Amino acid sequence: MAGLWRGYQVLMTKYPWTVQIVTAGSLVGVGDVISQQLIERRGLANHNVQRTAKMMSIGFFFVGPVIGSWYKVLDRLVVGGTKSAAMKKMLVDQLCFAPCFLGAFLCISGALNGLTVEENVTKLRRLWPPVQIANFYFIPLHHRLAVVQVVAVAWNSYLTWKANKM
Repeated sequence: MAGLWRGYQVLMTKYPWTVQIVTAGSLVGVGDVISQQLIERRGLANHNVQRTAKMMSIGFFFVGPVIGSWYKVLDRLVVGGTKSAAMKKMLVDQLCFAPCFLGAFLCISGALNGLTVEENVTKLRRLWPPVQIANFYFIPLHHRLAVVQVVAVAWNSYLTWKANKM
């Protein structure tokens, strides 16, 4: 496992953008597999491979590039490595970026699933408050930055489940 981590770090040093995008797409895909198998209990025979592929493509072409770019912008907006700077970054991220990102994510996944604009708006209105409550309630303020990577798979599973729930 340590060797795998070292290899990942070497690749991240040589190809940071590509590795971040591949990681994001993979995590979104894993989230969909977890959603279908553990939350929806579809079983392997009923696993929707096309849905997993769609969700991975959202991860590769939207989640990875957008979040990777956002983190670069955020580092330029809030400079420093202090606790105060980390808090400011978290607040800007959660108050400015997260709502826009989640809305765009849900719209893209809805469009890929063939929802009309009206159906997508209805789904967003129904889903938005629970997503925001979960985001701000379940992750304590002082832990949000530290647990972002740990909860990525669980969060992707939840988003995938909600985004694909008809």
